[in-house]
Amino acid sequence: MLAVAEIDYIRYEANQKGCSYSDIAKRTNHDPRTIKKYAEMEDFSPTKRKQIRKARVMDPVKPILDKWIQEDLTKKKKFRRTAKRMYEMLKEQFDFKGSDRSVRLYVAKRKKELQEQSESAALPLEAKPAAAQVDFGEAPFVYKGERVILPFLALSFPYSNGFYFQVMPSQNRECFLEGLKRIFHYMGRVPKVIRFDNLSPAVKKILPHGERELTEEFQRFVFHYGFACEFCNPASGNEKGHVEAKVKYIRNNFLLPE
Repeated sequence: MLAVAEIDYIRYEANQKGCSYSDIAKRTNHDPRTIKKYAEMEDFSPTKRKQIRKARVMDPVKPILDKWIQEDLTKKKKFRRTAKRMYEMLKEQFDFKGSDRSVRLYVAKRKKELQEQSESAALPLEAKPAAAQVDFGEAPFVYKGERVILPFLALSFPYSNGFYFQVMPSQNRECFLEGLKRIFHYMGRVPKVIRFDNLSPAVKKILPHGERELTEEFQRFVFHYGFACEFCNPASGNEKGHVEAKVKYIRNNFLLPE
């Protein structure tokens, strides 16, 4: 494009004074077609060159990463591939030329999106009267001048937001049953339904179709006190999220500092 001063001169000579394009071309040492172009031009906004983008290096491997991430969601966390491992697999198996950082950013983004989709699709658990949840927690105590970590058994009621807890010396079967018994006797009543995770003092074996083989001692305990049992799916602690929240509340508000 010509300088602004030259364009102004050409337009003035052609449009104001009526000089011919060839005459102006001789005086300015430009081609007559160039003189005609600027004399008749109406739009002087600069034209933008269309950028030709190269294919993004991540686009071909995104479906592969999505497939690996989905596969890993069905595995325990400790058996899932890290973003670094996925990057190495892409290089080894697909001759990937992109950077480690690009893979890490994409994997983190997709995991967050899938987690948000899962949370939005989850149905909230309905809280019913006389239904309870049970879980163990731990807290520091001072015993005979020494600092020790002891478990406590918590029983909570999601419907009323109430809770009870009992500190015990261990999380074994005897302490588990004794802790429940003390809480029942203190309350003067027994919940109709209690939700547990698959803790070993209660569950001997996880069977298909949501069934559980209970330990003999726990089965007798259930018959004696007459409550119904519900058990969380494996690795689904959110199904007893109320008592897990109460475990933290009890530790922070009743047992700390030791």
